[in-house]
Amino acid sequence: MKKAGVILLTVTLLLSTVFTGCGSQQSSSGNTQSKPTIGVAIYKFDDTFMTGVRNNISKAAADSATVDIVDSQNSQPTQNDKVDLFITKKYNALAINPVDRTTAGVLIEKAQKANIPVVFFNREPLADDMKKWDKVYYVGAKAEQSGSLQGQIVVDYWKSHPEADKNKDGKMQYVMLKGEPGHQDAELRTKYSIQAVQDAGIQVEKLAEDTGMWDRVKGQEKMAAFLASLGDKIEVVFANNDDMALGAIEALKAAGYFKDGKYMPVVGVDATAPGVAALKDGTMLGTVLNDAKNQGIATFKVAYVLSQGQTPSKENTGYEITDGKYIWVPYVKITKDNIADAQQ
Repeated sequence: MKKAGVILLTVTLLLSTVFTGCGSQQSSSGNTQSKPTIGVAIYKFDDTFMTGVRNNISKAAADSATVDIVDSQNSQPTQNDKVDLFITKKYNALAINPVDRTTAGVLIEKAQKANIPVVFFNREPLADDMKKWDKVYYVGAKAEQSGSLQGQIVVDYWKSHPEADKNKDGKMQYVMLKGEPGHQDAELRTKYSIQAVQDAGIQVEKLAEDTGMWDRVKGQEKMAAFLASLGDKIEVVFANNDDMALGAIEALKAAGYFKDGKYMPVVGVDATAPGVAALKDGTMLGTVLNDAKNQGIATFKVAYVLSQGQTPSKENTGYEITDGKYIWVPYVKITKDNIADAQQ
């Protein structure tokens, strides 16, 4: 009897182990795993702002999910391949920062076919693409707001520093460093920053505009070219992001600015750590906080809720959801007076 009891106990333990092991594995549908896997595709890793977003996605995931974050290397075909691999592996949800926002529809169709919900972030797909499936969401910020706040920073400076109008013609002569051509953020920041200046009753004259592709080195090159052709005619430098603004500052330093009383107001967007450092040392007039922390957290929370087969809401994500699909993270105007607000 003792021998029979030992055998029965052994068999029972073996069966228990087998069923417990089976219960912890992902099913073919990809939805029964207790700790979900979320595939995250970033448009490129060497973008300063996006580095902040992906780091916050990782932190938000902690022990509740596995996040597989990949670099699309600023190539849409590369990103398509990465997403295909996520789908093949039957990940529970996708979070995509598209290289080209206009191609999001193709990614949505692939995800829908595999029944894997998707969250786009930072680069907003076209409205028609967002309507293609009820398991598609977007996390980002309204680019027009960042442009308006950037313009307000310049207005405040212009009105309190009469010497900013170098030629005393009553007009603000400016140059613009734009992000990627056709990119929604680049177009809207450019438009609304200048509109805010005009709305404040200040006349403007655009001396030059060129794309720096969000890149610091390119921003420096473009600014050096502006200075070579325009010299002291330039009164203000607008840049669609901090990296290009920092590049412009390097070119201005080489031209003798920021010493011996020679100053040029430069504004950016993102409030990155290097951008905030430039605020502190007085070489950048202002920037606009593009909240990498909350964009990262919100992206993960929406993807996580979707991976559990639930519908995202303010109750289960902590963020207000507009039109059933959009989470808007507000921008914040940052100057030397409120640098603490830029801490992420």
